[in-house]
Amino acid sequence: MRQTVPLPTTPHGGGSLTLIDESYNASPVSVAASASVLGQAQPGPGGRRIAVLGDMLELGTDAPALHAGLAEPLVSADVRLVFTCGPLMRHLFNRLPADRRGAHADSSAELAPLVGAAVRAGDIVMVKGSAGSRMALVVDALKALDTPPPPPSPAVSGS
Repeated sequence: MRQTVPLPTTPHGGGSLTLIDESYNASPVSVAASASVLGQAQPGPGGRRIAVLGDMLELGTDAPALHAGLAEPLVSADVRLVFTCGPLMRHLFNRLPADRRGAHADSSAELAPLVGAAVRAGDIVMVKGSAGSRMALVVDALKALDTPPPPPSPAVSGS
């Protein structure tokens, strides 16, 4: 599912980002293919290609190497920042060049605010992971960037 999500005027300077929501499944082949698609997408002015990746599950004993092996397709696709979560994605994060590392967290709930703070207008953000890695939390956090804060409560005057 691909959609455009407007950003609030502050703190990100307004504008919009493109969100590619693939938070419902992931395998080494599908992540590499998605990286290729992301690499062909053109960010807006000042924007970057960003991947937000959660653990790929049920890969057996080769899981650490399969996760680490995603570094090459992401770098080849000119993905500028990669955010990861989960113990298996730590292998990818460690393999990435330092200038491509966004942040790593143990869970998607911990990662979501880090991604939200880093994105800016013009970015193309792909969120991908096995359903069990709960990457939909990151998608929800990015969509919430468009929700204006509630108005302040009226002051109560005391007498």
